[in-house]
Amino acid sequence: MKRFIRYLSGLLIIDVIFVLLVFVFTKTVSLDFAPGKTAFLALLFSVTAIIVFSIFLRGQSRGPESQTLHILVAISLKFLLDIGLAVIWFIAAKNKSFESVLIFFVIYLTLTLYSISSISKILKNRSLQNK
Repeated sequence: MKRFIRYLSGLLIIDVIFVLLVFVFTKTVSLDFAPGKTAFLALLFSVTAIIVFSIFLRGQSRGPESQTLHILVAISLKFLLDIGLAVIWFIAAKNKSFESVLIFFVIYLTLTLYSISSISKILKNRSLQNK
Protein backbone atom coordinates (compact mmCIF):
# COMPACT_ATOMS: atom_id res chain seq x y z
CA MET A 1 0.00 0.00 0.00
CA LYS A 2 2.91 2.32 0.74
CA ARG A 3 4.26 1.82 -2.80
CA PHE A 4 0.87 2.55 -4.31
CA ILE A 5 0.51 5.83 -2.36
CA ARG A 6 4.02 6.87 -3.40
CA TYR A 7 3.20 6.01 -7.02
CA LEU A 8 -0.05 8.01 -6.91
CA SER A 9 1.69 11.04 -5.44
CA GLY A 10 4.28 10.92 -8.23
CA LEU A 11 1.52 10.73 -10.84
CA LEU A 12 -0.26 13.68 -9.25
CA ILE A 13 2.91 15.75 -9.26
CA ILE A 14 3.56 14.96 -12.94
CA ASP A 15 -0.04 15.85 -13.87
CA VAL A 16 0.09 19.17 -12.04
CA ILE A 17 3.42 20.05 -13.67
CA PHE A 18 2.00 19.36 -17.14
CA VAL A 19 -1.08 21.48 -16.58
CA LEU A 20 0.98 24.34 -15.18
CA LEU A 21 3.46 24.18 -18.07
CA VAL A 22 0.70 24.26 -20.65
CA PHE A 23 -0.94 27.16 -18.82
CA VAL A 24 2.33 29.10 -18.82
CA PHE A 25 3.00 28.30 -22.49
CA THR A 26 -0.50 29.39 -23.54
CA LYS A 27 0.07 32.75 -21.85
CA THR A 28 3.64 33.38 -23.04
CA VAL A 29 4.18 31.55 -26.33
CA SER A 30 0.62 31.67 -27.65
CA LEU A 31 0.25 27.92 -27.69
CA ASP A 32 -3.10 27.03 -29.21
CA PHE A 33 -4.11 24.35 -26.72
CA ALA A 34 -6.34 24.62 -23.67
CA PRO A 35 -5.00 23.65 -20.24
CA GLY A 36 -8.33 21.90 -19.61
CA LYS A 37 -7.64 19.50 -22.48
CA THR A 38 -4.19 18.85 -21.07
CA ALA A 39 -5.61 18.13 -17.62
CA PHE A 40 -8.19 15.77 -19.12
CA LEU A 41 -5.56 13.95 -21.19
CA ALA A 42 -3.19 13.68 -18.23
CA LEU A 43 -6.05 12.33 -16.13
CA LEU A 44 -6.86 9.66 -18.73
CA PHE A 45 -3.22 8.58 -18.93
CA SER A 46 -3.01 8.56 -15.14
CA VAL A 47 -6.06 6.31 -14.88
CA THR A 48 -4.44 3.80 -17.25
CA ALA A 49 -1.21 4.01 -15.25
CA ILE A 50 -3.07 3.41 -11.98
CA ILE A 51 -4.82 0.36 -13.46
CA VAL A 52 -1.50 -1.03 -14.68
CA PHE A 53 0.28 -0.43 -11.38
CA SER A 54 -2.54 -2.00 -9.37
CA ILE A 55 -2.39 -5.13 -11.55
CA PHE A 56 1.38 -5.22 -11.11
CA LEU A 57 1.18 -4.85 -7.32
CA ARG A 58 -1.52 -7.50 -7.13
CA GLY A 59 0.85 -9.88 -8.89
CA GLN A 60 3.62 -9.08 -6.44
CA SER A 61 1.56 -10.57 -3.62
CA ARG A 62 1.11 -13.86 -5.50
CA GLY A 63 3.39 -16.77 -6.35
CA PRO A 64 6.33 -16.54 -8.77
CA GLU A 65 4.39 -17.96 -11.73
CA SER A 66 1.58 -15.50 -11.19
CA GLN A 67 4.01 -12.59 -10.78
CA THR A 68 5.37 -13.04 -14.28
CA LEU A 69 1.90 -13.29 -15.77
CA HIS A 70 0.73 -10.18 -13.93
CA ILE A 71 3.74 -8.21 -15.17
CA LEU A 72 3.06 -9.24 -18.76
CA VAL A 73 -0.64 -8.46 -18.46
CA ALA A 74 0.05 -5.07 -16.88
CA ILE A 75 2.51 -3.97 -19.58
CA SER A 76 0.34 -5.33 -22.41
CA LEU A 77 -2.77 -3.70 -21.00
CA LYS A 78 -0.97 -0.36 -20.73
CA PHE A 79 0.00 -0.60 -24.38
CA LEU A 80 -3.54 -1.51 -25.48
CA LEU A 81 -5.22 1.17 -23.35
CA ASP A 82 -2.83 3.82 -24.65
CA ILE A 83 -3.49 2.78 -28.25
CA GLY A 84 -7.22 2.96 -27.60
CA LEU A 85 -6.80 6.39 -26.04
CA ALA A 86 -4.82 7.54 -29.07
CA VAL A 87 -7.52 6.34 -31.45
CA ILE A 88 -10.21 8.11 -29.47
CA TRP A 89 -8.14 11.28 -29.02
CA PHE A 90 -7.03 11.69 -32.63
CA ILE A 91 -9.81 10.13 -34.69
CA ALA A 92 -13.01 10.45 -32.67
CA ALA A 93 -12.23 13.81 -31.02
CA LYS A 94 -10.46 15.14 -34.15
CA ASN A 95 -7.50 16.63 -32.26
CA LYS A 96 -5.07 16.81 -35.17
CA SER A 97 -3.26 20.08 -34.57
CA PHE A 98 0.49 20.10 -33.99
CA GLU A 99 0.05 21.20 -30.37
CA SER A 100 -2.40 18.39 -29.69
CA VAL A 101 -0.08 15.73 -31.12
CA LEU A 102 2.93 17.17 -29.27
CA ILE A 103 1.20 17.33 -25.89
CA PHE A 104 -0.30 13.85 -26.35
CA PHE A 105 3.06 12.22 -26.99
CA VAL A 106 4.91 14.18 -24.32
CA ILE A 107 2.38 13.10 -21.69
CA TYR A 108 2.33 9.54 -23.06
CA LEU A 109 6.11 9.17 -23.00
CA THR A 110 6.55 10.78 -19.61
CA LEU A 111 3.91 8.70 -17.85
CA THR A 112 5.05 5.53 -19.61
CA LEU A 113 8.64 6.12 -18.52
CA TYR A 114 7.45 6.84 -14.99
CA SER A 115 5.40 3.62 -14.91
CA ILE A 116 8.14 1.44 -16.35
CA SER A 117 10.81 2.93 -14.10
CA SER A 118 8.62 2.40 -11.02
CA ILE A 119 7.97 -1.21 -11.99
CA SER A 120 11.66 -1.79 -12.78
CA LYS A 121 12.71 -0.31 -9.45
CA ILE A 122 10.44 -2.74 -7.60
CA LEU A 123 11.58 -5.70 -9.70
CA LYS A 124 15.25 -4.84 -9.25
CA ASN A 125 15.00 -5.57 -5.55
CA ARG A 126 12.76 -8.62 -5.83
CA SER A 127 13.44 -12.03 -7.34
CA LEU A 128 10.76 -13.95 -9.24
CA GLN A 129 11.78 -17.21 -7.57
CA ASN A 130 10.76 -18.55 -4.18
CA LYS A 131 13.63 -18.59 -1.71
